[in-house]
Amino acid sequence: MNTLDLLALNLLSPVVLSFALGAAAAFVRSDLKLPEAFYQSLSIYLLFAIGLKGGVALAQTPIEDLWLPALVTLLLGSAMPLWTYAILRWLRFGVADAAALAAHYGSVSAVTFVAAGTFVSAAGSPAEGFLPSLVALLEVPAIVIALLIARSRMGSKRPLGEAMHEVLAGRSVVLLVGGVVVGALAGPEGYAPVQPLFSGLFHGALALFLLELGGTAARRARDLARGGLRLALFAIAAPLVHGALGVWLGHVAGLGHGGATVLGAMSASASYIAAPAAVRIALPEANPAYYLTGSLAITFPFNLALGIPLFYALSEVLAR
Repeated sequence: MNTLDLLALNLLSPVVLSFALGAAAAFVRSDLKLPEAFYQSLSIYLLFAIGLKGGVALAQTPIEDLWLPALVTLLLGSAMPLWTYAILRWLRFGVADAAALAAHYGSVSAVTFVAAGTFVSAAGSPAEGFLPSLVALLEVPAIVIALLIARSRMGSKRPLGEAMHEVLAGRSVVLLVGGVVVGALAGPEGYAPVQPLFSGLFHGALALFLLELGGTAARRARDLARGGLRLALFAIAAPLVHGALGVWLGHVAGLGHGGATVLGAMSASASYIAAPAAVRIALPEANPAYYLTGSLAITFPFNLALGIPLFYALSEVLAR
């Protein structure tokens, strides 16, 4: 399958088309909007389902197949915020804004992870089943490291524990980690009775979630002028570099073609659930127009439309 075929497969998927429909509706100022309670319920369902399925796969995965991918994921989550912060400071972002962006771009978007997993399955190279457990590993370290950088540079007197509690007890981490634990303890037999709910309905729920997310991203795009060209360039260059590194390290860690692609997409993504919640508390000085517009209005649609098939093509080259 050549690159054009991969792009067509991705762009014509219900996931990407739902996102595009939501964005188009926002641009024409349609009143299309999911009720807030329903949108929040969808996010809870998706995060728990991701963790649950990962836990079930984890219960069947030998430790020798897991430890190296887990180590690589932790290294990525710890290193990406360090060089991201340095580059952003070089681009003349302030300390608070650079640290906030580093927290977002070192962490992970669970929806990008799901979209990448759906893509590689459709392309005939499904990822390893334990990868959802790596999402939980990639979620937290970057946020913690970026907040510590900001604290050391700014001499903040705000209690760090409050922000750490927001990260560790936040909805995304609790649902992902909790789902992994529940799935691992239940195993395949325990999962079987609830599988129709958490597997059969999953992609339909994801399409609805992305319909709303497309509208949100389009509305954030109106703030792009505040970030300027430097933000736009960073929000596209960072996922390309991080994604390529994730694909390569995925192969080094022994992941298959699809698994390395998904790890690349995870590395390329930017958090827009856990990171904003923590940054809002720990770095109120940071400008949301930078970190929300960059992660949600630029990087997320870029990865959804182009990044994932590009990482798949790179993984295919490295697998030869």
